[in-house]
Amino acid sequence: MLDRNDSFREFVAAHQQSLMRTAYLLTGDAHLAEDLLQSVLLKLLGRWPKLSHIDSPEAYARKALLNQHISWRRRRASTELLSTAPPERSYSSENSTVVRLAVRQALMRLSPRQRAVIVLRFYEDRTERETAELLNCSIGTVKSHTHHALARLRGLAPDLAPKFAELNDI
Repeated sequence: MLDRNDSFREFVAAHQQSLMRTAYLLTGDAHLAEDLLQSVLLKLLGRWPKLSHIDSPEAYARKALLNQHISWRRRRASTELLSTAPPERSYSSENSTVVRLAVRQALMRLSPRQRAVIVLRFYEDRTERETAELLNCSIGTVKSHTHHALARLRGLAPDLAPKFAELNDI
């Protein structure tokens, strides 16, 4: 029979990579993502005897990631210095690495709630209903956050506006 720690180790081994990806998309920084995931996993370990019997401990972990990230963002004063002038570009915007970096930079300028909606809807490929359940809000709120976030992304990264316009049709 598995003890509590073995069961938790199996859960982490099975879901760590996808949870880390979500944490990275939320924070935009590998080190912060690791800290976020570690913080959430520590909390889950303490609650594991009860959580191991629920239908979807992974969904619970994702919701805990979102809540912890939003909580962190509320508590800490931002040390980022945002520039009004984008860096000069001497490369093609069609380069996938450049596009990923531009999207990442734009995502980091959204509010934590808007970023969470975009990450869940378009990176995690969640439905509006699933996103609403994970964020503990209404489907209308998800739609509103999605609309406003995509509009903000179009303003922050105008060269990527056609890609964001495609997302509105989904």
